[in-house]
Amino acid sequence: MKVAAIQSSYIPWKGYFDIIRSVDTFIFLDDVQYTVRDWRSRNRIKTRQGLKWLSVPVGNDTRRLIHEVAIPDAVWQEKHWKALVHAYSKTPYFSHYAALIEEFYRGRIWSNLSEMNQWFTRTIARECLGITTRFCDSREFSAEGRKLDRLIDLVRKCGASAYLSGPSAQEYIIDERFAEAGIALAYKDYSGYPEYPQTHGSFEHAVSILDLLFHVGPEAPRYIWGWREEGGA
Repeated sequence: MKVAAIQSSYIPWKGYFDIIRSVDTFIFLDDVQYTVRDWRSRNRIKTRQGLKWLSVPVGNDTRRLIHEVAIPDAVWQEKHWKALVHAYSKTPYFSHYAALIEEFYRGRIWSNLSEMNQWFTRTIARECLGITTRFCDSREFSAEGRKLDRLIDLVRKCGASAYLSGPSAQEYIIDERFAEAGIALAYKDYSGYPEYPQTHGSFEHAVSILDLLFHVGPEAPRYIWGWREEGGA
């Protein structure tokens, strides 16, 4: 069984869903320290004025684990929804997903960052991208140790024999440690994604998955992983 473990993110980009589909089990690694000005609580969309950050106001306290981060009020939800409508209402597939996304912003009040991020990610993965990967939360496994030791223990406890990491983790992962633990290690390659018809200026890959969905609709999987399969990669 192959597993990946990554911190939950707010309306993640397409690469996040690419790694989810590449494994049997995806673990939200939300019992680690919260980091400010990071993808945990913000992401980008494209607008007529250029790239725009949508940030969930949760404060700058880093003395919290991700699953402990509370969202103090819901004022931002309406603002983010209106920003999406303003930026994407004229895209080909906005109306196709509008009800689902509006439910996310207007249909409920979110009070916990991890809970919100996980709900959105699971919903988009299953309902919009057809991903069947099993989702878990790292707290289910009570992993022990610190940093790399803890990650290896998490992989062991979930019963996996292979671990797929994001490329940025190469800065701190020691490959030999996984080999010693009998765990096959690989790194996800996010390069080569094809461009798609995108409004508002020059093309940008590093935006929320919503940008892709609103522009190409049900064809979205082709621009995340389908292009590799078409080319035999």
